Amino acid sequence: MLAVVTTPDGASPVEIREVAEPAPAPNEALVEVRAFSLNRGELRLMQTRPEGWRPGQDIGGVVLRAAADGSGPAAATRVVALTDNAGWAERAAVPAHRMAALPDNVRFEEAAALPVAGLTALRTLRHGAPLLGKRVLVTGAAGGVGHMAVQIAARSGAHVTAVVGSPERGRHVRGADAIVQGIEAAQGRFALVLEAAGGASLAAAIARVEARGTVVIFGNSSGEPTSVNFRDFADHPNARVQSFSYFTSEPEEQFAPDLGLLAALVGEGSLKLALVEGSWRDLARVGPELRNRHVAGKAVFRVEPG
Repeated sequence: MLAVVTTPDGASPVEIREVAEPAPAPNEALVEVRAFSLNRGELRLMQTRPEGWRPGQDIGGVVLRAAADGSGPAAATRVVALTDNAGWAERAAVPAHRMAALPDNVRFEEAAALPVAGLTALRTLRHGAPLLGKRVLVTGAAGGVGHMAVQIAARSGAHVTAVVGSPERGRHVRGADAIVQGIEAAQGRFALVLEAAGGASLAAAIARVEARGTVVIFGNSSGEPTSVNFRDFADHPNARVQSFSYFTSEPEEQFAPDLGLLAALVGEGSLKLALVEGSWRDLARVGPELRNRHVAGKAVFRVEPG
C-alpha cells in the first residue's frame, strides 16, 4: 500500500511510498483512510524524525475489519479516528477506543480535522466549566484549535473574545462576541484564557485572568519563554496557570465519546469547520503554508488511489 514517509535528506520532507500493510493488534481495527489532516506539531516532528518514519494522527475513513477482540465500531462503519502515528496512508491500524462513528452528513474531510485540534479545544475548555455566562479569551483563534474552541465556548453560553493576528484571519472566526487583533487589545478580565503563543502573549494572558480564573497553556508557537512573578497575581488572587497535553489530559476510554461528541456537533451544525482541502500529493507544498500561518483553520488531504 501507499503511505507518507519522512525523507529528511530528500527534495521534500516527505514522500508517498510503498510500505507494508498494517498488522492490527487484537484491540485495533483496520481502517481505510479517506482523508487526514496536518497539525503544526507534526511539521516539527517531520523535521526531527529519521528517514522512513510514518507520520499521521488525524484520520477519517471506513472500518475494513473490526478489532478482533470485539471492541469498537463494526466493519463498514464510517469513522473519525486518532492514531499515534502512521495514519497518513491508504490503510491504518487504529485502537478501537480511539474512534467514533460519523453522522451520515459529516464528510471524511470534516472528520479528519477533528481529533487533535478538536480534542484540544474541547478539553481545554473543560478547565473553565461550567462556561455559562463566563468570559473566555482564546488566543490563536483563527488556527486549528482556536476556531473550534471559540464556537464550542459560545455554544456553552460563554462570552468569547477571539484574538487573531490580522483582520484577514479574523474573517474565518465564528461565534465570538468580540474579535481583536493582538491580545493587548482584549478588554477586561476573563474566567478562562486559552493560550497557545507563549512569550509576551502568555504574560498578557496572565495579566487578564480574573481572580480564581484559569490560564490553560496548550502551545508555544512563538518559541519564546515567559517570565512569571508571584506579584503578577496580586490583583487577581488564586488564579492558576494550567499546562495541557491532549493525549494524557483525560482517560484513554474518553477518546471515543469525545470524538463522537465533536462529530455530532459538526453534524448538527453547531461546529462549522474552516478547511483548506486538497490531495495528499499536495502535502509537501501545503506544509510550509501552514507553518507560515497562511492557512486559516485546518489543512485537510484526501487519500487518492494510484
